[in-house]
Amino acid sequence: MKGLESITNITGISTNLHSSITDFSTSCLTRLKLQLSYGCKQCLQPIALILLLLVAIGMLTPAAEAAVPVDRTPLTLEQLQQRLKSPTASEGVQTLDFRRFIIDLRPENAAFRDQFYRQVRSQLQRSSTPLGLDFSYSLIQGDLDLSELGIRVPLYGQTTLPMFTETEQAQLQRDRRRLSQLSQLSRSLLAQTPVTPLQITVLRGNLALLQTRFEGLAQFTNTFFLGRVEADGAVFTQDTDWSEARFGQAASFTGAVFQREARFRSTIFFNRGRFNQSQFRGSTNFQSSEFAGAASFHQAVFQFANFSRIQWHEIADLAQTRWQDTVLFDRSKFAKSLFLTETVFEKLASFRQAQFNESVNLRGASILAQADFADAAFAANAYLNIPNLQFDPKQATLLGDPGQLGRVLSVPTLQGNETLLRKLVQNFRQLQQIPDANQIEYTKEKLRLRALRQRLVGTDLNTATPSQLQAIGFSTEQITAIVQARNQQPFRSLNDLLKLDTIDLATYVKVRDRAVAGTALSPVNWLLVGLRWLGLDLLLLLTRYGTSFWLVFGVGMVALAFFSVVFWLADRLRRLHPKPIVPTLEETIWMLSGSSLLSLTGLSAIFRTAEQPWLTIASLSLLIVPMPVTLLGLMYWRGRYHDLLTTSYFVEDGTLRQLRFLIGRLPIIPSYPLFRERYSYILWNRRWSWLNYFDFSLNNLLRFGFNDIRLRDEHMPGLMTTLAWYQWSLGIMYFALLLWTLSRTIPGLNLLIYFK
Repeated sequence: MKGLESITNITGISTNLHSSITDFSTSCLTRLKLQLSYGCKQCLQPIALILLLLVAIGMLTPAAEAAVPVDRTPLTLEQLQQRLKSPTASEGVQTLDFRRFIIDLRPENAAFRDQFYRQVRSQLQRSSTPLGLDFSYSLIQGDLDLSELGIRVPLYGQTTLPMFTETEQAQLQRDRRRLSQLSQLSRSLLAQTPVTPLQITVLRGNLALLQTRFEGLAQFTNTFFLGRVEADGAVFTQDTDWSEARFGQAASFTGAVFQREARFRSTIFFNRGRFNQSQFRGSTNFQSSEFAGAASFHQAVFQFANFSRIQWHEIADLAQTRWQDTVLFDRSKFAKSLFLTETVFEKLASFRQAQFNESVNLRGASILAQADFADAAFAANAYLNIPNLQFDPKQATLLGDPGQLGRVLSVPTLQGNETLLRKLVQNFRQLQQIPDANQIEYTKEKLRLRALRQRLVGTDLNTATPSQLQAIGFSTEQITAIVQARNQQPFRSLNDLLKLDTIDLATYVKVRDRAVAGTALSPVNWLLVGLRWLGLDLLLLLTRYGTSFWLVFGVGMVALAFFSVVFWLADRLRRLHPKPIVPTLEETIWMLSGSSLLSLTGLSAIFRTAEQPWLTIASLSLLIVPMPVTLLGLMYWRGRYHDLLTTSYFVEDGTLRQLRFLIGRLPIIPSYPLFRERYSYILWNRRWSWLNYFDFSLNNLLRFGFNDIRLRDEHMPGLMTTLAWYQWSLGIMYFALLLWTLSRTIPGLNLLIYFK
């Protein structure tokens, strides 16, 4: 076996060398053409000599590869009987050695074929210990049916065969329990006994197919492999069928080539399954299969592939795979992470009704046509990790349930992914999935907020002291490397850390949120960045960057209720002595009840829609509470001693009573005396008089109300005027945010704005 492995390694090295020389020769030819096109004759002679040398070496390389001894000899009956009588030991397991043979199982060689099946089956059944089969480096002509070689055992019942060990019996029993459960389910759904095979072929030992070449149909259906299956480098020139097979131990198809259809339908891998670097040149069908162990298809190449209804119990590694035709993952269940790193989807990739319990890693993947996640279910901690995703919305589409797909898309940083996020927004707007487009916008601005905060408080790699670098997570060796590197050339981005040999990916992930690289900020720039961070933070907390109407509505309701109570107190509770000017008990109950109802409505909307509701409430409180409370406190502390003290500060336009927008109104009436004839003081002695304060607050915030209520222009305390102007200023900003949010959330208006 070691000699064969050495030959295999030499063959691989020779193949790689030949490929490298061929690529380099092509490069030299290109350069030669360029030199000729530009008339650089003095450079022609050296390049031509190098090219001739490379061509000569390239011609010798296939000869060296062909010189590797194949030593395939036709298998005769005498050699068959000899191999059956003297099994070899391979890794402590007795194995029937059929390596490096030409095994002719074609119909024209029926006599040998029948003897081959009969004698091998008889030897496997007679052996008290598991016997493996080794067809490595052999050429099998004609069809190979493993059911003619293995041991046939019943699937149902508690049959115990003396030839099987306790471990083998336990593996068989697992499959029996599973089929029994499926049978009961089928009878309950269909009210009839399902048509299923009553027996299964069992191969107790290992099956080795290393670089075996099959020139006919390879039939492995309904077979239970109790030992390992090693098919690395195997070549299946015709169809191969592994449907309903069970792999009790690890199964490896690394580097295998399936030139025609490969069927693994309803197959169970109880242990690890490896298909790394395999080539599926025909259609592939893994439908309804089950991977109980880790599954690896790293760097595999597929044509049409059906991976629907598969249960992946462990990590599914499909990184760097290439799907040249449609691939279906419909209704598959991924219990652990799915890795699609640097994968290329040239056609449709369908994940409809798939279930994801953990992350799906699409880092560096390419979607060239369509990826469909419609009706897919994501667990609470599941998400699609898409940094550096190659995606062009003009040629490809990313589909999913509106309002859900945008929430599960994730990138770690804004740097390097801003273009991708912009393309995703364009994709969702073209599909009229406005909630998803808004969610991507919100995600992008959250990342921007994190980047701004990092610039303000992050540790600068170019100026930080060793102690500061150690505080954020660097080791002593890494700090030394950072200091040496920045002395030669300052860091321009955090990605430059990965160029250092001492910095691994784990360290980079640990420090990327606490470190910053680039030009140091001056005090003025630091202040400007801080103001920008504060404004963006408030915008995200109070409006989700204009993506949630109900959040903006809830914020408005809370502010409306609060300012209504403030104006009511300032206008109705003026003094307690010598003659009290206070509201009645009934009016107080109605006012507090109305404001409480509005506040609860707003808080309910905030808690349902805000990502961090308590921070949203805290930010809103900082805007609406300190200034009014301060002005109100000063007003009561100073006291009010002015004319018209027993008359309300508010007046209403008595000429019109209708619902109207008051966008251009100011909170006080004009000073022109004739305008006083149009306005009259609001009444204090009516049951409904408390509603006027809600109306005034509504006018200031939403520019909408039942009547035009303003402050009077005579004998007005300056603090009261300041309070009204403060709410009016907040109302300008709130009204703009409301219109902006509506323009981004109403589909028709959204399309009119973004696709005009």
